[in-house]
Amino acid sequence: MVDVSEKPVVHRRAEAVGKIFLSPKTIEEIRAGKIKKGDPLQVAEVAAMNAAKQTHLLIPHCHQIFLDVVGVEFQLSADTVEARCVVRAQARTGVEMEALVGVCAALNTVWDMVKYLEKDEGGQYPNTRIADIRVVRKEKGS
Repeated sequence: MVDVSEKPVVHRRAEAVGKIFLSPKTIEEIRAGKIKKGDPLQVAEVAAMNAAKQTHLLIPHCHQIFLDVVGVEFQLSADTVEARCVVRAQARTGVEMEALVGVCAALNTVWDMVKYLEKDEGGQYPNTRIADIRVVRKEKGS
């Protein structure tokens, strides 16, 4: 790990986004509340919050950061679910990895909950994919 002990504690904020491509039928089922395992967006929100808080356990060189807030939002289109994760903390190091891990966990959770709708006859996922995961904003200030 990098020694950050000499860095001042300041306000940190990071926002990450990503999306999962799904069939329009799956999106309709999500909107109608007909997913067998429950509401994937609610479960994905909790997964994102838990993952962001556990980032230091998942990525070896990340510092353990006590987070002030993890916010997760979803936007549905005809064939995607976009996840957006905002993380804030008072810390010596940034929180962009926590935001990225939160987005990844959210999208993987959605996939897990709808995979039975996405499989083809051979049990494969020819069109389902997670893409465009990125940090869209990072802030550092007093």
